[in-house]
Amino acid sequence: MQLEYTERQQAFRAEVREWLAAHVPADPLITLECREGYDQHVGWERTLASGNWGMVTWPERFGGRGLDLIEWLIFEEEYWGAGAPLRANQNGIFLLGPTIMEYGTEEQKARFLTPMAQGEVIWAQAWSEPNAGSDLAAIASKARREGDHYVLEGQKTWSSRAAFADWGFGIFRTDPESSRHNGLTFILFDLNSPGITRRPIRQLHGHPGFAELFFDEVRVPVENRLGGEGEGWKIAMATAGFERGLMLRSPGRFQATARRLVELYRQLGDRASPAAREAVVQAWGAAQAYAYNTYSVAAKIMAGGRIGAEASLNKIFWSQLDRSMHRTAMQLLGAQAELRTLLNGQPNDWLEGYIFSLSGPIYAGSNEIQRNITAERLLGLPRQGAG
Repeated sequence: MQLEYTERQQAFRAEVREWLAAHVPADPLITLECREGYDQHVGWERTLASGNWGMVTWPERFGGRGLDLIEWLIFEEEYWGAGAPLRANQNGIFLLGPTIMEYGTEEQKARFLTPMAQGEVIWAQAWSEPNAGSDLAAIASKARREGDHYVLEGQKTWSSRAAFADWGFGIFRTDPESSRHNGLTFILFDLNSPGITRRPIRQLHGHPGFAELFFDEVRVPVENRLGGEGEGWKIAMATAGFERGLMLRSPGRFQATARRLVELYRQLGDRASPAAREAVVQAWGAAQAYAYNTYSVAAKIMAGGRIGAEASLNKIFWSQLDRSMHRTAMQLLGAQAELRTLLNGQPNDWLEGYIFSLSGPIYAGSNEIQRNITAERLLGLPRQGAG
């Protein structure tokens, strides 16, 4: 594959690089997973919005720049290359936003997208339940229609960003007689609504990046429903496609990690083993391969195509790539990999990155489930357990 940029794209890259150089904080922000760090990252979202960088592919009337997916990939490459902060609103701009763009009414687009792009409203993803994690079709939380409101009852768990976010999105069972994929409805809700209880879940590093949500007679206006009643599964699968296939993990993130890994190997010099050198080379090549594949997917979408079951392959690849790169870094660092500060006095960013990478094969749909999807829908193999 030969990738050549137009003069316009090259000029855009230069514009992004110049703006980021002037605005990316000189000192890293505190972790996004604690209250103080979360507030810092929300401030960064608003800094991005001041330059209309919140989500560059969205129309200008919603706070974007009306750019195409290739330009978004260029932006992401520069963003991660500049060492810019993690996105506090990634659940909104990368997952819910494109879903609203596809399934929302004009009123919903006007109401939700602009505050999302401007960092004024931060979104939590509320998919999983105690008995419905990777098996999303086992959703048990209910939404009972009462006039012009739904009344929500149930529990969500492992809700990303829910410890501090403003709003959440999830699917609820609106048909009490239904089962599995049927009778589900996609609903948006204010996390400060009466009847919602948040219980933060602390992670390995002690910070609450997730939360349990308990719904006790929570009243939500019907206009907060996305799509039709009972269409929740279809819409949720579109959101999952954005999550696994293109938006959530852009290649710029992994290319930046690969560059850092190469630099770490060079710093160690003769202390690094030949096996480590091979692992670093493989990581670099895999990150580049992922980038080229993503450009191909973007070109397909721009030509009118859609992301299908191949999104599952994509998710398996980037989650394993992230884990392998961080594992290689930990092996290179040896005993000091377990220290928060390296022997040269630098913060050990590899440690937290490694811990987070271990969750990659689980979130966005476990890799075991994604392999089943790949086998059945791409390879045409019989369904697991079928006679």
